[in-house]
Amino acid sequence: MGYIEDLRAKVGQSPVILVGAVAVIVDEQNRILLQQRKFPKGVWGVPGGLMELAESTEDVAKREVYEETGLEISDLKLINVYSGSDHFIKAQNGDEFYVVTVAYFTHNFEGEMKVDTSESIKYEFFSPDKLPKNMVKSHRLILDEYLHKHYSTYDYK
Repeated sequence: MGYIEDLRAKVGQSPVILVGAVAVIVDEQNRILLQQRKFPKGVWGVPGGLMELAESTEDVAKREVYEETGLEISDLKLINVYSGSDHFIKAQNGDEFYVVTVAYFTHNFEGEMKVDTSESIKYEFFSPDKLPKNMVKSHRLILDEYLHKHYSTYDYK
């Protein structure tokens, strides 16, 4: 059992604060890798997940990307840290939490992409001006900030 499962066994579904990290992965054509998720079904987001004990946020991003995609990432650069009342989540199973998300981006990745079918439907690279409409709300905010800082000439909204 992992840290979150152990914590939930003690506190039940009461609200907790959890820390996570995501990675905006950009290919040589400046397209962004997105994950079509199983939960919520069909919604798109960036790869990432929640912290385990003793991990740094960079470790979380690297581990989650590898587990979910088979890709190894490096040279992470900070986009921002997101927290507060807008980042409250009630999971399908009723668990409640506030998430502090540390978002990174990188152009450095290697490996053969594979889909973890327990969490994902598929992965696809998208041009910044052709991002799907059906996205995780907080991930859309992260991408908007990333694109604003790095692609101000695109009309991506």
